[in-house]
Amino acid sequence: MSEAIRNTVMAAVGSLVVKIGTNVLTGDDGRVDSSLIARMGRSVAGLRKRGLKVTVVSSGAIGDGVDTLGLGKRPDDLPHLQACAAVGQAHLIQTFDAALKKEGFRAAQILITRDDFEDRVRYLNIRNCINALHELGAVPILNENDTVSVDEIRYGDNDIIAALVANNLRADLLVLLTVVEGLCRDAARGDVIDVVERIDKDIERLADGTRSARGSGGMASKLEAVRMVTRAGEAAVIANGRREGVLGDLLDGRQVGTLFLATPSKMTSRKRWIAFTVRARGRLTVDDGAARALCEKGKSLLASGIVGTSGSFRAGDLVIIADERGGEIARGLTNYDADALAKIRGRKSSEFRKILGEKPYDEVVHRDNLVLRQ
Repeated sequence: MSEAIRNTVMAAVGSLVVKIGTNVLTGDDGRVDSSLIARMGRSVAGLRKRGLKVTVVSSGAIGDGVDTLGLGKRPDDLPHLQACAAVGQAHLIQTFDAALKKEGFRAAQILITRDDFEDRVRYLNIRNCINALHELGAVPILNENDTVSVDEIRYGDNDIIAALVANNLRADLLVLLTVVEGLCRDAARGDVIDVVERIDKDIERLADGTRSARGSGGMASKLEAVRMVTRAGEAAVIANGRREGVLGDLLDGRQVGTLFLATPSKMTSRKRWIAFTVRARGRLTVDDGAARALCEKGKSLLASGIVGTSGSFRAGDLVIIADERGGEIARGLTNYDADALAKIRGRKSSEFRKILGEKPYDEVVHRDNLVLRQ
């Protein structure tokens, strides 16, 4: 049964995003291993020769910079970390490019920040650029732009960035390469789960909450990234990037890593952006009637069902919609700012003009700009 499932999923893959963790690219001594990067580059080229569109999200820039600069240890302050990233990123992309060039492809560097994803125009420009690179025979290699990022505009975790890229491109598969074989029921025994249909509480408990010394994420962040992609309607895999031929074997349908199946319905590109990419600027609390209208009937959110607001937000910002018990039920783009909503919450749309002096919209959040929490 597992073999049939894997073959079906992999046969439908035309594009994929591959995230390569820091530990995959470093040797036992903690130094970035150019031979490992070169081998991964050849593996990616092998998929391109099959006609697959491959986008890479690669970690390791700071570690590479620490090694290249001959530093004894990783710096603690932000400016020196950024400097290491600047040096390391140059070496990483050169190594990838050298490996890909031998196979007839070139590496293309794309450095991003959180703001690039949250801004709708830049978000779409990232997609357009990556698609153009695929057409030109290049392999896009993305990393967070640590040289300019500060805490408030950082993701700090390439697992999440890889999921955002996969959703941006609507890639058919997200592959998270790490140094374990997959998600384990018992890590000590190496009891790897083959296929996961849905991430539930039992699956979440298997994430041990640890993270590696050199990487920024752990199994919990990988499961969060997987959830973002599978909920949007695509498959994901966590596998051992040190395993020889891992990408080719995976796409051949062999039992490699843990395969996470997609939900049956696919989200539109816009709803993926709303659900997973944009940070919420406020919170709307709705009564039970409005909650049922949203969740059971697929209606838009009207002001009459809103019983409370919080946060400072403008029209067009993302807001969380919660029930009266505090549980998040949806996210959406509001048509009204915080000040206006404070005046019209609980009121009918026919009263808006009298209260506000205008009525640009009947709905506070239109259903086309709203995503339910699953």
